[in-house]
Amino acid sequence: MAQTTLIISTLKKTLKSHGKTYADVAAHLGLSEASVKRMFAQQTVSLNRLDAICQMLDMEITELMQKVNDSTARQISELSDEQEQQLVSDRELLLITIMVINNWTLEEILQAYNFTEAQCIQHLAKLDRLNIIELLPNNKIKIKISSNFKWRNNGHIQRFFRESIESEFFNSKFSKPEEKLVVLNGMLSHESNAIFQRKLERLAREFDEMAKEDVTLPLSERLGYTSVLAVRDWRFTVFDVYKR
Repeated sequence: MAQTTLIISTLKKTLKSHGKTYADVAAHLGLSEASVKRMFAQQTVSLNRLDAICQMLDMEITELMQKVNDSTARQISELSDEQEQQLVSDRELLLITIMVINNWTLEEILQAYNFTEAQCIQHLAKLDRLNIIELLPNNKIKIKISSNFKWRNNGHIQRFFRESIESEFFNSKFSKPEEKLVVLNGMLSHESNAIFQRKLERLAREFDEMAKEDVTLPLSERLGYTSVLAVRDWRFTVFDVYKR
Protein backbone atom coordinates (compact mmCIF):
# COMPACT_ATOMS: atom_id res chain seq x y z
CA MET A 1 0.00 0.00 0.00
CA ALA A 2 1.43 3.40 -0.99
CA GLN A 3 2.37 5.83 1.77
CA THR A 4 -0.30 8.35 0.71
CA THR A 5 -2.98 5.65 0.85
CA LEU A 6 -1.82 4.67 4.33
CA ILE A 7 -1.97 8.27 5.53
CA ILE A 8 -5.48 8.81 4.16
CA SER A 9 -6.65 5.47 5.54
CA THR A 10 -5.23 6.26 8.97
CA LEU A 11 -6.75 9.76 8.89
CA LYS A 12 -10.19 8.34 8.07
CA LYS A 13 -9.95 5.86 10.93
CA THR A 14 -8.86 8.66 13.29
CA LEU A 15 -11.79 10.83 12.22
CA LYS A 16 -14.16 7.96 12.89
CA SER A 17 -12.65 7.25 16.32
CA HIS A 18 -13.18 10.94 17.22
CA GLY A 19 -16.79 10.84 16.02
CA LYS A 20 -16.10 13.27 13.14
CA THR A 21 -17.75 13.10 9.72
CA TYR A 22 -16.96 14.48 6.26
CA ALA A 23 -19.50 17.20 7.04
CA ASP A 24 -17.46 18.22 10.10
CA VAL A 25 -14.28 18.34 8.01
CA ALA A 26 -16.05 20.37 5.33
CA ALA A 27 -17.29 22.91 7.87
CA HIS A 28 -13.82 23.21 9.40
CA LEU A 29 -12.10 23.68 6.04
CA GLY A 30 -14.79 25.91 4.54
CA LEU A 31 -15.50 23.43 1.73
CA SER A 32 -18.55 21.54 0.55
CA GLU A 33 -19.03 17.99 1.81
CA ALA A 34 -18.82 16.76 -1.79
CA SER A 35 -15.42 18.44 -2.18
CA VAL A 36 -14.15 16.75 0.96
CA LYS A 37 -15.37 13.33 -0.18
CA ARG A 38 -13.66 13.85 -3.55
CA MET A 39 -10.47 15.03 -1.82
CA PHE A 40 -10.34 11.83 0.25
CA ALA A 41 -11.31 9.57 -2.64
CA GLN A 42 -8.66 11.05 -4.95
CA GLN A 43 -6.14 11.27 -2.08
CA THR A 44 -5.35 14.90 -2.82
CA VAL A 45 -5.21 16.25 0.73
CA SER A 46 -2.64 19.05 0.80
CA LEU A 47 -0.23 19.43 3.71
CA ASN A 48 -2.01 22.62 4.84
CA ARG A 49 -5.39 20.90 4.86
CA LEU A 50 -3.94 17.84 6.57
CA ASP A 51 -2.58 20.13 9.27
CA ALA A 52 -5.99 21.84 9.61
CA ILE A 53 -7.79 18.50 9.96
CA CYS A 54 -5.30 17.41 12.63
CA GLN A 55 -5.93 20.67 14.48
CA MET A 56 -9.65 19.93 14.36
CA LEU A 57 -8.86 16.57 16.00
CA ASP A 58 -6.68 18.34 18.58
CA MET A 59 -3.58 16.45 17.47
CA GLU A 60 -0.31 17.09 15.64
CA ILE A 61 0.65 15.76 12.21
CA THR A 62 3.51 13.90 13.91
CA GLU A 63 0.93 12.01 15.99
CA LEU A 64 -0.92 11.01 12.83
CA MET A 65 2.32 9.82 11.23
CA GLN A 66 3.10 7.77 14.33
CA LYS A 67 -0.26 6.04 13.87
CA VAL A 68 0.73 5.31 10.25
CA ASN A 69 4.07 3.86 11.34
CA ASP A 70 2.42 1.69 13.98
CA SER A 71 -0.04 0.29 11.45
CA THR A 72 2.76 -0.73 9.08
CA ALA A 73 4.98 -2.18 11.80
CA ARG A 74 2.22 -4.59 12.87
CA GLN A 75 3.21 -4.10 16.47
CA ILE A 76 0.90 -4.98 19.31
CA SER A 77 -0.85 -2.19 21.20
CA GLU A 78 -2.54 -4.37 23.81
CA LEU A 79 -2.06 -7.86 25.23
CA SER A 80 -4.80 -10.44 25.43
CA ASP A 81 -6.52 -11.21 28.73
CA GLU A 82 -4.68 -14.55 28.84
CA GLN A 83 -1.29 -12.90 28.25
CA GLU A 84 -1.83 -10.43 31.07
CA GLN A 85 -2.94 -13.26 33.34
CA GLN A 86 0.34 -15.08 32.66
CA LEU A 87 2.35 -11.98 33.51
CA VAL A 88 0.55 -11.10 36.72
CA SER A 89 0.70 -14.69 37.96
CA ASP A 90 4.52 -14.64 37.74
CA ARG A 91 5.97 -11.61 39.54
CA GLU A 92 9.49 -12.24 38.23
CA LEU A 93 8.19 -12.34 34.67
CA LEU A 94 6.12 -9.19 35.23
CA LEU A 95 9.15 -7.33 36.60
CA ILE A 96 11.31 -8.31 33.65
CA THR A 97 8.48 -7.37 31.27
CA ILE A 98 8.34 -3.88 32.76
CA MET A 99 12.13 -3.60 32.46
CA VAL A 100 12.29 -4.59 28.79
CA ILE A 101 9.32 -2.36 27.92
CA ASN A 102 11.46 0.43 29.36
CA ASN A 103 14.35 -0.67 27.14
CA TRP A 104 16.56 -2.32 29.76
CA THR A 105 19.18 -4.67 28.39
CA LEU A 106 19.89 -8.12 29.82
CA GLU A 107 23.11 -6.79 31.35
CA GLU A 108 21.29 -3.92 33.08
CA ILE A 109 18.66 -6.25 34.53
CA LEU A 110 21.36 -8.56 35.91
CA GLN A 111 23.19 -5.61 37.47
CA ALA A 112 20.09 -4.24 39.19
CA TYR A 113 18.25 -7.41 40.27
CA ASN A 114 19.13 -10.67 41.92
CA PHE A 115 18.53 -12.93 38.91
CA THR A 116 20.92 -15.39 37.32
CA GLU A 117 21.56 -15.06 33.60
CA ALA A 118 19.81 -18.39 33.03
CA GLN A 119 16.70 -17.19 34.90
CA CYS A 120 16.61 -13.97 32.89
CA ILE A 121 16.99 -15.73 29.55
CA GLN A 122 14.25 -18.18 30.52
CA HIS A 123 11.87 -15.28 31.21
CA LEU A 124 12.93 -13.48 28.03
CA ALA A 125 12.25 -16.63 26.03
CA LYS A 126 8.75 -16.71 27.50
CA LEU A 127 8.22 -13.08 26.51
CA ASP A 128 9.35 -14.04 23.02
CA ARG A 129 6.70 -16.78 22.92
CA LEU A 130 4.12 -14.25 24.15
CA ASN A 131 5.12 -12.04 21.18
CA ILE A 132 6.06 -9.12 23.43
CA ILE A 133 9.73 -9.19 22.38
CA GLU A 134 11.96 -10.91 19.87
CA LEU A 135 14.98 -12.50 21.52
CA LEU A 136 17.84 -11.97 19.10
CA PRO A 137 21.30 -13.59 18.92
CA ASN A 138 23.60 -12.77 21.85
CA ASN A 139 20.46 -12.24 23.94
CA LYS A 140 19.69 -8.84 22.42
CA ILE A 141 16.10 -7.72 22.94
CA LYS A 142 13.82 -6.26 20.26
CA ILE A 143 10.57 -4.86 21.66
CA LYS A 144 7.49 -5.69 19.56
CA ILE A 145 4.96 -3.39 21.21
CA SER A 146 3.71 -0.21 19.53
CA SER A 147 4.26 3.35 20.73
CA ASN A 148 0.65 3.53 21.94
CA PHE A 149 0.86 0.27 23.89
CA LYS A 150 -1.29 0.16 26.99
CA TRP A 151 -2.43 -2.40 29.51
CA ARG A 152 -6.01 -3.63 29.12
CA ASN A 153 -8.64 -1.38 30.67
CA ASN A 154 -9.52 -2.91 34.04
CA GLY A 155 -7.39 -5.92 33.09
CA HIS A 156 -5.15 -8.03 35.30
CA ILE A 157 -2.18 -5.63 35.13
CA GLN A 158 -4.21 -2.48 35.76
CA ARG A 159 -5.90 -4.09 38.76
CA PHE A 160 -2.52 -5.21 40.10
CA PHE A 161 -1.03 -1.71 39.81
CA ARG A 162 -4.21 -0.05 41.08
CA GLU A 163 -3.84 -1.96 44.33
CA SER A 164 -0.25 -0.71 44.60
CA ILE A 165 -1.25 2.85 43.72
CA GLU A 166 -3.90 2.93 46.43
CA SER A 167 -1.57 1.57 49.09
CA GLU A 168 1.82 3.01 48.07
CA PHE A 169 1.82 5.66 45.36
CA PHE A 170 -0.15 8.32 47.22
CA ASN A 171 1.66 7.64 50.49
CA SER A 172 3.75 10.77 49.92
CA LYS A 173 3.61 14.51 50.58
CA PHE A 174 4.83 15.10 46.99
CA SER A 175 7.21 17.73 48.35
CA LYS A 176 10.41 16.63 46.60
CA PRO A 177 11.62 18.61 43.56
CA GLU A 178 10.99 15.61 41.27
CA GLU A 179 7.44 15.09 42.59
CA LYS A 180 4.23 16.86 41.63
CA LEU A 181 0.62 16.42 42.66
CA VAL A 182 -2.15 18.48 41.05
CA VAL A 183 -5.77 17.97 42.06
CA LEU A 184 -8.35 19.72 39.87
CA ASN A 185 -12.07 20.07 40.42
CA GLY A 186 -14.53 21.77 38.12
CA MET A 187 -17.70 21.36 36.08
CA LEU A 188 -17.26 20.53 32.40
CA SER A 189 -19.58 19.75 29.53
CA HIS A 190 -19.34 16.31 27.92
CA GLU A 191 -17.57 17.92 24.94
CA SER A 192 -14.99 19.67 27.16
CA ASN A 193 -14.43 16.45 29.07
CA ALA A 194 -13.74 14.62 25.80
CA ILE A 195 -11.25 17.32 24.76
CA PHE A 196 -9.54 17.12 28.15
CA GLN A 197 -9.26 13.33 27.86
CA ARG A 198 -7.57 13.69 24.47
CA LYS A 199 -5.12 16.15 26.02
CA LEU A 200 -4.37 13.59 28.74
CA GLU A 201 -3.73 11.00 26.03
CA ARG A 202 -1.37 13.42 24.27
CA LEU A 203 0.47 14.11 27.53
CA ALA A 204 0.82 10.36 28.06
CA ARG A 205 2.31 10.04 24.56
CA GLU A 206 4.74 12.87 25.30
CA PHE A 207 5.83 11.10 28.50
CA ASP A 208 6.39 7.93 26.46
CA GLU A 209 8.31 9.83 23.76
CA MET A 210 10.63 11.39 26.34
CA ALA A 211 11.23 7.97 27.86
CA LYS A 212 12.18 6.67 24.41
CA GLU A 213 14.48 9.65 23.79
CA ASP A 214 16.27 9.01 27.10
CA VAL A 215 16.92 5.35 26.29
CA THR A 216 20.40 6.23 25.03
CA LEU A 217 21.38 7.68 28.41
CA PRO A 218 23.23 5.49 30.91
CA LEU A 219 20.94 3.71 33.34
CA SER A 220 22.56 5.69 36.19
CA GLU A 221 21.08 8.88 34.70
CA ARG A 222 17.52 7.53 34.44
CA LEU A 223 15.07 7.03 37.29
CA GLY A 224 11.82 5.09 37.24
CA TYR A 225 9.02 7.65 37.33
CA THR A 226 5.34 6.83 37.48
CA SER A 227 2.61 9.25 36.42
CA VAL A 228 -1.08 8.71 37.08
CA LEU A 229 -3.38 10.60 34.69
CA ALA A 230 -7.09 10.30 35.36
CA VAL A 231 -10.39 12.12 35.15
CA ARG A 232 -13.81 10.95 36.33
CA ASP A 233 -17.23 12.12 37.42
CA TRP A 234 -16.61 12.09 41.18
CA ARG A 235 -17.56 14.06 44.24
CA PHE A 236 -16.19 13.96 47.78
CA THR A 237 -18.38 11.56 49.73
CA VAL A 238 -17.67 13.58 52.87
CA PHE A 239 -20.16 16.15 51.58
CA ASP A 240 -22.92 13.62 50.87
CA VAL A 241 -24.44 14.25 54.30
CA TYR A 242 -25.47 17.73 53.13
CA LYS A 243 -27.32 16.50 50.01
CA ARG A 244 -31.04 17.13 49.74
